[in-house]
Amino acid sequence: MLKSELLRKKLESKPILKIGGAFDSMSAKLVETFGFDAIWAGSFAISATHALPDASILTMTEFLNVAANMAQSCQIPIIADCDTGFGGPRNVSHLVTKYENAGVASICIEDKTFPKDNSLTESGRQELLPEKDFVAKLIAARDAKRDQNFMIIARTEALIAELGMKEAIKRAKAYEKAGADAILIHSKKNTSDEIFEFADSWVGNLPLIVVPTSYPSVTIDELISHKIKMVIYANQSLRAAHLAMSKLLKELVKSDSISKINAEMSKMEDIFRLQKMYDVEKQERIIEKGLKKLGYINE
Repeated sequence: MLKSELLRKKLESKPILKIGGAFDSMSAKLVETFGFDAIWAGSFAISATHALPDASILTMTEFLNVAANMAQSCQIPIIADCDTGFGGPRNVSHLVTKYENAGVASICIEDKTFPKDNSLTESGRQELLPEKDFVAKLIAARDAKRDQNFMIIARTEALIAELGMKEAIKRAKAYEKAGADAILIHSKKNTSDEIFEFADSWVGNLPLIVVPTSYPSVTIDELISHKIKMVIYANQSLRAAHLAMSKLLKELVKSDSISKINAEMSKMEDIFRLQKMYDVEKQERIIEKGLKKLGYINE
């Protein structure tokens, strides 16, 4: 089963999907290991691993390479955050082809102008494209996909841009008509009230997706009760990794011995298992056995 089909089936069969954010293949594999439904290849997190702002600086190819590596490493679906689509409708058409061919199950594009600023920065520039221009991108995305299970998530930033609930609903309806497969509604309020108002007003047929970074106290049961079908924990793994490494390195640079470090670390064996290190040894034994059988190695 293709991962795009798996994602669709999960959406149909479960009350809500939990999506874990990742920034490389190791973090993606950990998301899979601990039982999440899918992996969010987030632009904020990937940009941070390059020590660059989340401001449309990395190219499509750089983001694609990370998502493709995740898809090769994991059995669960990858949802790729593609910001504003890396350009106009022609660029969006190209990105759909590339991401679909890479084994990614879904892409998400947002209706901001290029270059975009991160939605949660205090002084960021939050400007939206005219509705018609973003609809054109969605039409291009819809027409470019060959796998009909491949999901195109339309993310509206109308609430982030403080354009009001009416504008958010209007845009979401237009995006559904244009061929989107799901709507991601984003908010920077510190409560879920705004998101729930949108969800309760939504009369479309597309599933709703939220990213509760700014309103972390919202519960799964609350999301389900408002018919939200997917929750993305977009950046928690990155932030936890940053904190853990910062604590360790602060101690390590001042210490004369690793044994005196108090910071918690995974065991080498844990990393070996994640890497499937012992599978390499097993493969080498199989190759050696084959060479012996063919007479290249004497018993």
